[in-house]
Amino acid sequence: MPDFQIRVNATRTGPFRDGRFQRAASQYSDALQYAVAEHGEKLVVARLNQVLKKQTPYYRTRITVRRARGGYEVTDQGVIYGPWLEGTGSRNAPVTRFRGYQTFRRVKPIVDRDANRIAIQLLNRYQARGLLR
Repeated sequence: MPDFQIRVNATRTGPFRDGRFQRAASQYSDALQYAVAEHGEKLVVARLNQVLKKQTPYYRTRITVRRARGGYEVTDQGVIYGPWLEGTGSRNAPVTRFRGYQTFRRVKPIVDRDANRIAIQLLNRYQARGLLR
């Protein structure tokens, strides 16, 4: 059997080596979470516009997206009567007839359904700018 050696010299260059890909992927992940949360915020406000009998702007203006542990969340910023409007408060049925509008609970499945479409659209924008390939 012949005695031989193989030597390989390799240098790693490019987006993986210098961290560009990791930064772009992290930025994409953060932007995606924010875009999905913003979509949820818009849907919650639109639903509130449909269901609120007395249109006062206070509650709707409190609906916002904020950074939370592990991503972003859509919140009413702790408005005291928020649980009552949602239907999870102690003064909802059976104490009173009002069962709540269930706005956040009804919007969540729609946001979950639309998240994939939002991800693809955002990824296309990142790829067009040459950030993720």
